[in-house]
Amino acid sequence: MDIAIIVEGKNDRSRIRKVLHEDIPVYCTFGTPGPDQLDRLRKQTAGMQVYIFTDNDSSGKRIRGMLSDLFPDADHIYTRRGYSGVEHTPEEYLIEQFEKAGLEEHIRYPKPAAEWSKDDQI
Repeated sequence: MDIAIIVEGKNDRSRIRKVLHEDIPVYCTFGTPGPDQLDRLRKQTAGMQVYIFTDNDSSGKRIRGMLSDLFPDADHIYTRRGYSGVEHTPEEYLIEQFEKAGLEEHIRYPKPAAEWSKDDQI
């Protein structure tokens, strides 16, 4: 399944790139999108399953509404109200939200910390 994620800005995209594989396209609205940007997003994501991930503020909700009209079958991913936008959401929480959306195969999980033992002492 080809998927695409739409976020508000380039900082949101950079944040999401840290937890998703590079081959997953992440597109930006660059704020409130106008007709040209909406048309561009529609063309870029043609035939893909779209996931909308905007901030949990009034601007993000307005953008989410516009994108919902354009992509009525899109899946929505949400960040917690206490985080000041997608770009400031902890990576662990982003991973949880992508798991809830069923995107486990696309997640770049952090490598577990190496276990330390007494034998490792010098």
